[in-house]
Amino acid sequence: MARSYLDWNATTPLRPEARTAMIAAMDIVGNPSSVHAEGRAAIGLLERARAQVAAALGAEGQDIVFTSGATEASALALAGRECAGARIEHDAVSAWCTHTLPVDGYGRVQVSNPAHSTVQLANSETGVIQTLPDGLWASDMTQAFGKVPLAFNWLGATCGFVSAHKLGGPKGVGALVLRQGTELASHLKGGGQEMGRRAGTENLIGIAGFGAAAEAAARDLADGVWDKVAEIRNILKKALEASAQDVYFPGWETPGDQERIGSGQAPPAILPNTLSVISPGWKGETQVMRMDLQGFAVSAGSACSSGKVRASDVLRAMGWSETEAGSAMRISLGPEIDRETVERFAESWAKARSKHRARG
Repeated sequence: MARSYLDWNATTPLRPEARTAMIAAMDIVGNPSSVHAEGRAAIGLLERARAQVAAALGAEGQDIVFTSGATEASALALAGRECAGARIEHDAVSAWCTHTLPVDGYGRVQVSNPAHSTVQLANSETGVIQTLPDGLWASDMTQAFGKVPLAFNWLGATCGFVSAHKLGGPKGVGALVLRQGTELASHLKGGGQEMGRRAGTENLIGIAGFGAAAEAAARDLADGVWDKVAEIRNILKKALEASAQDVYFPGWETPGDQERIGSGQAPPAILPNTLSVISPGWKGETQVMRMDLQGFAVSAGSACSSGKVRASDVLRAMGWSETEAGSAMRISLGPEIDRETVERFAESWAKARSKHRARG
């Protein structure tokens, strides 16, 4: 059975450019901190990747701190600080938050004290894109980076977190992005790597792949690749809507409690590849397993929360009921997914749903 990977928000296939860069980096024997010729070759490769990531982010090279991933980057920025965050944040971020920010029915975060708050740029489950307030302390940009145009220097945040494997780079490498002039104390003590902000010999192979992937991702954005993905996602949404009346799309619409969340609000922008689907009474985990057997890889929410049999915290924060939030499935597409694939998925899902309903 041919399989279709529709879980790009969990992780993406490794880009050919990243693979090539990583293989080449394996032949670099030097330590980036060494001053001899071999060390200089290593630091040259490291700084080239730093410049590639910075250019893709709209930041300056000296403001990129390479880490083991967005989880470590968020810890560098948030540990030991008094910081507020919403329940829709990734667990790696919300674990450090000392106060909770309110969220409306569309999933938009309401911020009262930006300097002591962290707000994700885009949500991994719903795809909802936030408008960041000026003076915001931190933003998780992991899902937005590579899918929508952004310029960190214009976002209004002091620091941000990104991860390589969300845009075609390798797993196990990410970066903390800092506004110029921002200083943070390193939580890892040792050498003076990463301008004294993150001790430990750099993962040169992973960083090389990250740089190449970021450069390729920027090209894709400029070429309109993700606009085409959005067209395919919209075809999928229409096909699912046509299959049943009681199907809901968080972020595109709100729960029924309009009085609580306020009425007359326009929907927010949503990532071009993401679609959250609620089929009340059909558990998300069951949907995922059923579609897996049909040859489609999807998820019931954030990959880092898989295995936790509970309703989505993100959807509950937005006002969806426990049953509705537990009946959600996330589909996230990539440039390789075509119209035929999503139409096959919609047909398979509708048939599986009918069988589930028939069993009562």
